[in-house]
Amino acid sequence: MPPSSAKRPVNLLLSDGNVVQARLYTANLSATVDGLLAEFVARERQLRQNQQQHYAEVSGAWNRFEEAHGSLAEEHSTL
Repeated sequence: MPPSSAKRPVNLLLSDGNVVQARLYTANLSATVDGLLAEFVARERQLRQNQQQHYAEVSGAWNRFEEAHGSLAEEHSTL
């Protein structure tokens, strides 16, 4: 996250025990949570991009298979 990013207050409910423990390791809980949230968002974005690419590759492979061999459903069609 760029240092010039706008900040806004939000309400979070965090377990008391986690907050007490976290304060042993950080003086700025907001910045720590913000950084962890940014990491989470980046991981999720990458995961979804990877899934989308995977689905596109599977769809392309299936389309190539159908072009080469025809539809598997054709031999079972009652039409």
